Amino acid sequence: MSLIFDALQRSEAERSGVALSALSAVTEVLQLAELRATSEREAAVQFEQPDATDSAERDTSYPSQAVPQAARAVEAAADAELSLDHKHLEAFSQFQSLNVVVPAQNRLVCLTDNESLASENFRYLGVRLQHLRRDRPLKKVLITSTIPQEGKSMVAANLACTLARRTQQRTLLLEGDIRRPSLSQMFGLERIPGICEWLQGGRSLTTSIYYLEGPGLWICPAGSVPKNPLELLQSGKLPALMDQLTAWFDWIIIDSPPVLPLADTSVWMRVVDGILLVARQGITAKRQLQRGLEALEPKKLIGALLNGSKSAARSDYYYRPPTASGPNDIN
Repeated sequence: MSLIFDALQRSEAERSGVALSALSAVTEVLQLAELRATSEREAAVQFEQPDATDSAERDTSYPSQAVPQAARAVEAAADAELSLDHKHLEAFSQFQSLNVVVPAQNRLVCLTDNESLASENFRYLGVRLQHLRRDRPLKKVLITSTIPQEGKSMVAANLACTLARRTQQRTLLLEGDIRRPSLSQMFGLERIPGICEWLQGGRSLTTSIYYLEGPGLWICPAGSVPKNPLELLQSGKLPALMDQLTAWFDWIIIDSPPVLPLADTSVWMRVVDGILLVARQGITAKRQLQRGLEALEPKKLIGALLNGSKSAARSDYYYRPPTASGPNDIN
């Protein structure tokens, strides 16, 4: 695995002439985490490698029965697929559609400034995730950070919009940070029922998910902030929830709380396929980042994203010059 932020850094360094040796301490920590995660995954793959001899023996046994059994299996799979498609259409017809007007100041550049360098970087991030899922199951992606104010919610929202618009796949943005939810406000939505109401048993799942016209994605907001957020997440309902959402959607992007000092993220980690860690230059300290990485499951860490990089190129002939609003936030 190659860390996503590393590819972005190298790309920007080539354009701006910044030496790769000048990368920050944050970069060093993330590179060490990559080596640890890669070694653990390789060891797991070697341990799970099937025995070729046993596979060959199973494939050649009872050849006369294999053909009719295979035909029946194909027919059963086709019937199951038709039934599943029908159930999906029925579920999606129950999702309420909302016409949203995204405030320009909310930094949803993939919707409000599609030609910017930041928007292009999110498209590149979406491509990298598409490539990663060729080699591993990757549908449920958790976006987190070490501490607050590193831009994880902004990254989650822009990434979800990018996947929905560029890949034409059903993408769900799930507001997993139920302590301090911000996604609904980011999309200009009022406080509406969502995952908290479903976890408390007061609302069905299909009425807790909304289709956002314009962005072209679905959102499951946090809903009403509970008094006992951690207990609610640990109620045992999340695995069943994620199984159902996995059957409905092609991508599930989850905005979770920061890793430090809360335990909420550890609950979400158990039910996702991959974790993307957001760090912010000038905000994330090396010691905090090290503690955050130690709290994550190395096998599920798919990459890191360095937000607010000062080494990014200020202009490029592919892009229009920066506006008076300041430099792009994602690099």
